Amino acid sequence: MSDLVDRVKSVLPSVRADLGALVRIESVWADPARRDEVRRSAEMVSKLLSEAGFDDIRTVSEGGAPAVIARHPAPPGAPTVLLYAHHDVQPEGDVSQWASAPFEPTERDGRLYGRGTADDKAGIATHLAAIRAFEGDLPVGVTVFVEGEEESGSPSLGALLGAHRDLLSADVIVIADSMNWTTAVPSLTVSLRGLADCVVEVATLDHGLHSGMWGGVVPDAVSALVRLLASLHDDDGNVAVEGLHEGSAADVEYPPEQVREETGMLAGVTQIGTGSVAERLWAKPAITVIGIDTTPIATSSNTLIPTARAKVSMRVAPGGDAGRHLEALTRHLEQHAPWGARVTVTPGDLGQPYAIDATGPVYDAARTAFRQAWGTDAIDMGVGGSIPFIAEFAAAFPDAKILVTGVEDPATQAHSINESLDLGVLERAATSEALLLEALGALHR
Repeated sequence: MSDLVDRVKSVLPSVRADLGALVRIESVWADPARRDEVRRSAEMVSKLLSEAGFDDIRTVSEGGAPAVIARHPAPPGAPTVLLYAHHDVQPEGDVSQWASAPFEPTERDGRLYGRGTADDKAGIATHLAAIRAFEGDLPVGVTVFVEGEEESGSPSLGALLGAHRDLLSADVIVIADSMNWTTAVPSLTVSLRGLADCVVEVATLDHGLHSGMWGGVVPDAVSALVRLLASLHDDDGNVAVEGLHEGSAADVEYPPEQVREETGMLAGVTQIGTGSVAERLWAKPAITVIGIDTTPIATSSNTLIPTARAKVSMRVAPGGDAGRHLEALTRHLEQHAPWGARVTVTPGDLGQPYAIDATGPVYDAARTAFRQAWGTDAIDMGVGGSIPFIAEFAAAFPDAKILVTGVEDPATQAHSINESLDLGVLERAATSEALLLEALGALHR
């Protein structure tokens, strides 16, 4: 074990340099103007895997972003492990709010800042470090699958899995796109909420009216929309939509001060909902208004606005069905329209939740690898966010054991400004993965 750990340490400087080069590529698939950058990112991933000793490397696309599949054959009788990550990233948002340029990797106090440093180009770096540590003598078959549109909802993943099922088939799937309990305590993600969203439009008039002439008699669409959106929660902040699934969560300590510290809640702001923090984050539905279209303040006038729209995002607890939850949300919005306002709901994306039965020899090997690399036991945790493709992997490869790991921690701020990676976590995550590959080879022997 010590020799393998030392070899991981020895390759980390080169991996850190390659991660920096990847971060400098603005691989935002959601921005049509930067899709060539996504293609350039895929080319660099292919190059890195070729240099790591993979001969069978293919860049594939089924109508979406380019993905990279690289394969190293298994020794006779040994299992094949699929290592997943994604090379696309979220848009950077308001650049002025970043402490350093979002696409220039910058190290401060043991953390590497930049868009994609953690989510999920560090997943690629983790795989590279683990692979390089074996110096070409891998104890198992390894397939690396690096997707290019995860941050856009993986719309073509189903087609990719269907078209390249033989290439991607594996006994164990390691998905490096999740988080850890802290920078000192690792986690194995065993449940994820699903996702359903829609756009709701409220109309009260066929044209705008002078608010002085008709205000107080005729309802405006913005006020009607606000009242409709407010009906989605009760006074405690619990979701008030009927027919949604709720589950149960592990009994872990998550004190209020930790929530405030990790989220940046302002003084005086209180948490919403009832039940433990873990239940509310991992096992109960959540509804958030993530966008509103109406007249901007800068161009507003004394006018009753005739139409207004909002995008509503819902997280679905494991055990629930995203499609049925979207139907329930649609019914609620249609039935709670104030003042007879006309409501139109346009369905959006769906992603199913997923729960993992993390028992058996593969998961035991993973927990041992965590303990050896981190010096402490991993926590089985849920994640409030959604990774819908995990359910797609499970459906495509029902016999494979799925391990969801990652390099993020509560301070990472994935998707937000000043995203960062704890470099110590990267080392421990890479060491864990290398030890896991070695252990899976030993299980075979």
